[in-house]
Order: sequence, then C-alpha cells, then structure tokens
Amino acid sequence: MSALHFHGVSARRGQRLVLDGISARVPSGHLTAVIGPNGAGKSTLLDITSGLKRPVQGSVELDGKDLHRLGRRELAKLRAYLPQRAGVDWPITVERVVALGLTPALPAFGTIPSALLPAIDDALLACDLLGLRDRPATQLSGGELARAMLARAIVGDPALLIVDEPTAGLDPRHAIDAVQRLKARTTAGCTVVMAIHDLDLALAFADSILAIRDGRLLAHGPTHEVVTESLLTSLYDVPVRLSRDGDGISVRFLKSGVSS
Repeated sequence: MSALHFHGVSARRGQRLVLDGISARVPSGHLTAVIGPNGAGKSTLLDITSGLKRPVQGSVELDGKDLHRLGRRELAKLRAYLPQRAGVDWPITVERVVALGLTPALPAFGTIPSALLPAIDDALLACDLLGLRDRPATQLSGGELARAMLARAIVGDPALLIVDEPTAGLDPRHAIDAVQRLKARTTAGCTVVMAIHDLDLALAFADSILAIRDGRLLAHGPTHEVVTESLLTSLYDVPVRLSRDGDGISVRFLKSGVSS
C-alpha cells in the first residue's frame, strides 16, 4: 500500500496562482474525494498528482518517492490517470482499448501478446466487460464506455489511480456504479483520488476528503469527521443542510442562500 503526500504544492496558470501551498496526506488504500467549486484548482491538483504538470513549488510523494523525479516508465507503472470524459474516436475493440493501458508493452499493431491477456481479462472482469470485449468501442453506451476507460486505467494494476469527474455525463445508476468500482479498487490496496462534484456520492463512498477553494486547502481528513454544514457552506457560498438516515448522509443546498 502506498500513501500519497502533498508538501506545500503551489501552481500557476499564467500569472495567476491556482494552487497555494497544498499540504495533506492521502492514506494508502483509501478512496479520497477532492471537492470544491468550479475553478477551485481540483483538476490542476490532479494534473500535478499524475505527473502531467509540475508544481512551481512543493512536491508530491507516493510511498516516499517524489513523483516528478521519476522516469516516465517508472511513473507509468506506479500510477494511472483517467481524465474527465475520456473516450475513443476510432472503432477499435474494447479489448484493444483496455490493452492500451499496458503501453509500451503493447505493440502498435497486430495481435495482442498472450502474456498480456491475463491482465486484460482481469480488468475486463473487474469492470463487467467480458461480454463486450470484441465490440467496437464507438458502439458502447455512456456507462459501458466509462467502464472501458476504467478498465484501461486499472489493467496495469497501479498503486495510485487518479480520476477526474468519474460521474460526468452519467445518469444516477451509472454514476453510482462508477464510484462503486473505484471504491472496489481500494480493497486490493490501490490508493484512489477522484475529483467529484456529486457530494452525495462523495459522502457515501469516500474514506477521506480534500476540500479546496480558490487554490487553498480548507480541510482534509476522514469524510465523516471533516464534512460539516459549516465547511460546505464556506466551500460553496451557499447554505447547506446535511441529513442523516439509514443510507448515510445527504446534502441539500438551500435556495434562500442563492442571490439572483
């Protein structure tokens, strides 16, 4: 299991500071939700965590290794990144889409090497795609495509999985399914970090929370210790009520707090 550490991470977009000294620990084997309003810096934090963007200050460590000091191959083995609304524009099979997650071991053309098939089969099984392995990816429904993209991300068995808005564009049933599948990865020791706007799903499934506003970390820690009405009101500038029942905690934003 690999814990993730942010040490004073700052980032700029042009002259604007979009992350300002983020320091936090993400426990290993946890599903952590990064929450906050649009423009808070969530996607930038994920880009930095994935190694796609370098911080102007600070570092990100996975199991004590600075992710930005690793070579591309070593980084690719350690982490997988699933961007928002990832898709496929050409009619390759679902099996081939999943196999792309094993690049550079995968040849660009021709038959998939038999040595890679067990890992591909495991990823297809984990995402309930065995029956769709030969279907062109361009013929998948939205929910099926989301599962195929997740299978591609997990086929290399990464220690760290980073996901940006896994529920974007999905109906409620498929959104729940997507987050449940991310949660399932943690049982095998994978550390999962997701940016998400659906607070009900974040509260239902995330073990821990990072709450960001204007590039600053407002709170982080275990979900049910950190998330309060006061925090969410400060985070979104809208009064919030939390309701607790047998199914957990749900969030209600109050219309009276929204100015026209």
